[in-house]
Amino acid sequence: MGFLHKLTWLCGMLVLCLGQVHAAGTEKDDSKAAVALLEKALAYYHDNGDKAFAAFSRQGEFVDKDRYVFVLDTKGVMLASGGPSSALIGRDVSEVLGPDLQKTFKDALKVPEGNGIQQAEYRWQNWADGKVERKHVYYQRVGDRILAVGYYMPRASAEQAMALLNKAAMDLAKDEKGTLTAINSLKGGYLQDDLYVFVVDLDTKRYVAHGTNLRLINTDFSKIEDPEDKPVGEPILAMMATQDHGEYEYRWKNPVTGKVENKHAYLKKVGHFLVAVGYYSP
Repeated sequence: MGFLHKLTWLCGMLVLCLGQVHAAGTEKDDSKAAVALLEKALAYYHDNGDKAFAAFSRQGEFVDKDRYVFVLDTKGVMLASGGPSSALIGRDVSEVLGPDLQKTFKDALKVPEGNGIQQAEYRWQNWADGKVERKHVYYQRVGDRILAVGYYMPRASAEQAMALLNKAAMDLAKDEKGTLTAINSLKGGYLQDDLYVFVVDLDTKRYVAHGTNLRLINTDFSKIEDPEDKPVGEPILAMMATQDHGEYEYRWKNPVTGKVENKHAYLKKVGHFLVAVGYYSP
């Protein structure tokens, strides 16, 4: 690889590191705010008992952007919520929850009172965009009540995109057919929320795998354009004709938000294949 390409790659690594710091800082801020809101709710509940449910269930001091307090009893009945789950207040939700949320609830019941704030992850609809997204929740059991506050996980980071690219590249090198099949099945760990893998055969210049849009399989990658009709495939192929890995920025639809956003793609050659994974930023 020439000096210019090496310099470009090193600059990309610097951007990657800065992206990691930004993403980590954002999640750290969300986590801190969620814990602070839960602690505030716990103190209010300590002073007011079940009368606090009315305050938790209205738009006010216990709702902070997409973070809100919700309360379940140990039988699975929703007692309060400042978010979209307010429609479930008074109902036993334990049996209608998704498998991951059912597990979270059952685990919460096993925690003895007095063990402090616990945490877990599950998937839930984000009322801001209507999408089902990863959510990190902090909760504490108080008697037969479970008070909780969660926050939606930020977009995938540059670090996560690079990790997925390396996984796909190594898997493709070991098992070409199996890896392509797994990517196209939209399973196998190659689709992670807004991160996905796509693979292009450099000999034919056609897609052979795509993590979200199977209609692109066998289409000519060199003719791919962004939603504003700017070339994407052609400049990427030109770049990769002279190097083994690289990066490219363009505009593309985010499969999670459904919006056209800025995308930063990491690219890597594996034999006669081009493997790519990109992360989004608003």
